[in-house]
Amino acid sequence: MAEANLFLSKSDLAYAELRGRILSGSLSAGSRLAQYELAASLGMSITPLREAIRRLSSEGLVEVETHRDVRVSTMSSTEARQLFEVRLSLDPTAAGLAAERRTDADLDAMRAAVGRLLPVTRRWGEEALSAHRAFHRALYAASHNDVLVRLLDDLWDKSDRYRRLGLELPPGDGPRTRDLDDHHRLVDLVAARCSGEAADLMRTHVAHSLTATAISALEDREEHEEAGAGPAVAGGQG
Repeated sequence: MAEANLFLSKSDLAYAELRGRILSGSLSAGSRLAQYELAASLGMSITPLREAIRRLSSEGLVEVETHRDVRVSTMSSTEARQLFEVRLSLDPTAAGLAAERRTDADLDAMRAAVGRLLPVTRRWGEEALSAHRAFHRALYAASHNDVLVRLLDDLWDKSDRYRRLGLELPPGDGPRTRDLDDHHRLVDLVAARCSGEAADLMRTHVAHSLTATAISALEDREEHEEAGAGPAVAGGQG
């Protein structure tokens, strides 16, 4: 275990590990959790693992069907759209506040993060997603509103599965140069303390993200399944 995790309980460690695997797609949507195998791989008994599963169930990330039958929650267009709608509201708020409240240290962090950005495409994959999150996290921190940052962190985590779905769709191969341009412009607007313009640009940025494409793909798949045609092929930055 990493030194930073030295004082976490086994339940906390199991929770962090399982949550990370679910959000990254390592544990796929709808898959059954082999609890005893997972506990053994984490070097712990089944009790702390089940405590972690209860926490994940309260977050909607797993579905507990029986005491022994636990599955990773499926992905749905309804959840994706709800996450997307809340981000459309909160991300612009964070950008506007960042422009009003940023410090020189905040600007340094944002400029460092924007310099590490890569196109969020299938080619760059996880590296690009991590860099993209680091930029948004630096911007959120510049809002100096801890409650807002926590809400956006949670939204970002829960949206990750949908971003990764978006990367598997045909638009996931596109260059996404608009996104890179948006990030550089956001830094400039925050630096210039242009609160309204920063909020407007962030709203447009979220609206054109791959998450919206993932929502459409999930809606199409669900319509096919309801019509009895079988699963549709569905291959999220944002």
